[in-house]
Amino acid sequence: MHGEAGQFLHQGAHALVLDYTCIAYLWAQDLPTVTHRGNVAGIHDALVGLGSELERRIALDGDLDGVPRLMVVIDRADATLRHLARYWATFRQKDDPKRSPAIAALEAVLYEGRVARIHVIYDRPTTVGDRLIPGAREQFSTVILARASAGTWQRLAPIVDPAPKSSPLPGRVHVVQDGDAHPAQVPLMTDAEAADWLTATAAGEI
Repeated sequence: MHGEAGQFLHQGAHALVLDYTCIAYLWAQDLPTVTHRGNVAGIHDALVGLGSELERRIALDGDLDGVPRLMVVIDRADATLRHLARYWATFRQKDDPKRSPAIAALEAVLYEGRVARIHVIYDRPTTVGDRLIPGAREQFSTVILARASAGTWQRLAPIVDPAPKSSPLPGRVHVVQDGDAHPAQVPLMTDAEAADWLTATAAGEI
């Protein structure tokens, strides 16, 4: 996801990066427009705060001039949601909701975020035991698949039939929008290249 996230940051967006492994987005940690959360407790609190930010932006009733676009980047989303559910179960009180409020906030963003200029890049959707409520996954306007099996195509982009063949070339993907799959090339960058490019962008050198 380096290429996709980097493109949005290059265009002036801010990002909330949720990376529970603490290894996928180290290049972005020092960028002034990126908030990085790596442990499960931090991710939980960040998503609950994101729900409040969504409400704040919706209350502006479309007056979003000067409000930066916010990209919520979730690495290894399947495992992250499992960890969030377990984390909430360990300390929730009797009167607390059974479902994780962090996951509930994420679902609210999936349904309403676009009108508030909040968008989600959701890497590796869940395959078994999906923890999102029914219909939440259908809120993604774009699905990007690379080297995906026929079963993955059927699950994530069932409207595309037959599934196109995967390319062995690095960075080659299919972008699914409006029921059609289009081949595309994702920019390939090392961590250092991505950080240098965006640092130069922030400094006005590009």
